[in-house]
Amino acid sequence: MSQIIFKASDTYSELDDYFKTIKCSSIFLVCDAAFKFLKIKNYFEQVSNRLGIKVVKFDDFQPNPLYESVEKGVHLFKSSNCTAIVAVGGGSSMDVAKCIKLYSNMNDNENYLKQKIVPNQIPFLAVPTTAGTGSEATRYAVVYYEGAKQSVNHESCIPSAVLFDSSALKTLPDYQKKSTMLDALCHSIESYWSVNSNDESKKYSSEAIKTIFENLSGYLANEDAANENMLRAANLAGKAINITQTTAGHAMCYKLTSLYGISHGHAAALCVNKLWPFMVCNTDKCIDSRGKDYLENVFIELSKLMGCEKAIDATQAFSKLLEGLSLQFPGNIKDEDFDVLKTSVNPVRLKNNPVKLTEDEINILYHQILEK
Repeated sequence: MSQIIFKASDTYSELDDYFKTIKCSSIFLVCDAAFKFLKIKNYFEQVSNRLGIKVVKFDDFQPNPLYESVEKGVHLFKSSNCTAIVAVGGGSSMDVAKCIKLYSNMNDNENYLKQKIVPNQIPFLAVPTTAGTGSEATRYAVVYYEGAKQSVNHESCIPSAVLFDSSALKTLPDYQKKSTMLDALCHSIESYWSVNSNDESKKYSSEAIKTIFENLSGYLANEDAANENMLRAANLAGKAINITQTTAGHAMCYKLTSLYGISHGHAAALCVNKLWPFMVCNTDKCIDSRGKDYLENVFIELSKLMGCEKAIDATQAFSKLLEGLSLQFPGNIKDEDFDVLKTSVNPVRLKNNPVKLTEDEINILYHQILEK
């Protein structure tokens, strides 16, 4: 699916052109609590007077959004007769907007999660406010129904247009800025070694990895050009995992987030940091149908993308990068946590991992991950 990508100007004139092109009369704006701090807020407050476009704002949801919140959004979208959807925010805003788009032509009297998805052509513009999830480039969304995580997956929910607004990254807290970057980097690395990788996904991954390293210092210094390039890198990483999905690094990270309150990207990086050298040293356990030699070459290719010669050197470079970010290490680790952790891993994502992992090996990796 092709995706129109805009670069934000000071006046957001490209948005005027976009809304005129799609003949938009009313916008359904899905945004999170951070919206009020963003420069783009002024644009949506003024567009009605300037272009006669009605804006209906929906922000009645929380991080890790509930199914009931999506239901409210669908009802408001339908009752307000909006002609386009705009999502401004991080992963949760994207998830809610994606589900509203998918469910907007479904039967309101039945559970949306149980109905067959029928694609629609509702224009959908995404404005990511972090350079991490790449959600604006993927067919995945997550909502929580009766306490359980529900994965939604359909090509029709991928935004048709994306605006890269570097000013949105200016106000991010330092920890969030670092951890979202790590999420994009882990997406790129995991996609590159995934058993589902192909030439297209590896092209996206490699470009994302190179862009992240080329712009890392400027991004951490909050420079506009580097912020914009990091948004592009996250989008490329999203395009990569849209093809391959993630692997054991992400499968292992989710419980770390819920147990210790660290961010998703931080948790993913802690897992990749120990998983990567384990896999480099255990290519004899390769389950990629392309074989052990292919996998070893993949690790060499990854090392070169990171400016290293040997596969093991790339793992050390990643570890050095993570250490240099000085992120606070998880605390309050209990012995009984490891029993919870080793059984928390999604086996579907392990099937995407190129090296077979047993429960004992996962347990050992968790001990390494949580060892200071």
